[in-house]
Amino acid sequence: MEKREGFYTLKGYQNGEAHNMTASMEDYLEMICRLLLTEEVVRVNQLAHMLHVKPSSASKMVKNLKGLGYLLSEKYGYIRLTDKGRKAGDYLLFRHDILNRFLCMINESEDELEQVEKIEHFINEKTIYNIENFLKIHEKEKRQNKGPAV
Repeated sequence: MEKREGFYTLKGYQNGEAHNMTASMEDYLEMICRLLLTEEVVRVNQLAHMLHVKPSSASKMVKNLKGLGYLLSEKYGYIRLTDKGRKAGDYLLFRHDILNRFLCMINESEDELEQVEKIEHFINEKTIYNIENFLKIHEKEKRQNKGPAV
């Protein structure tokens, strides 16, 4: 993204980014990858159930993700990842985990699913990796001091 000066609306910042996936597409791809951690394949009905959407909505999104080269699927069949889909999905799972760990740390909680789902689409890759580095330092200090590093 080119360096821009001044303030913009959220839409203005988003228009300046080179993403080919919407936040909803990311949510679907992330869930497909999450399901594939324990399943061989994923079906549209299973995906719809997990995301609390109608099967027709899930089917449409699968078609969109397939068109972008992230998925392989057959009508009424199984959903599989392409290499591109696996790479993107692995990052989405990583990003989710990093943000959840970070928010749990600062909020002293066990799970921050709702907060993570609300913000994960708005934080860039550089920031995610910097949060990961911060967590590594914090966790190392916590192990060494047997208490929270503040």
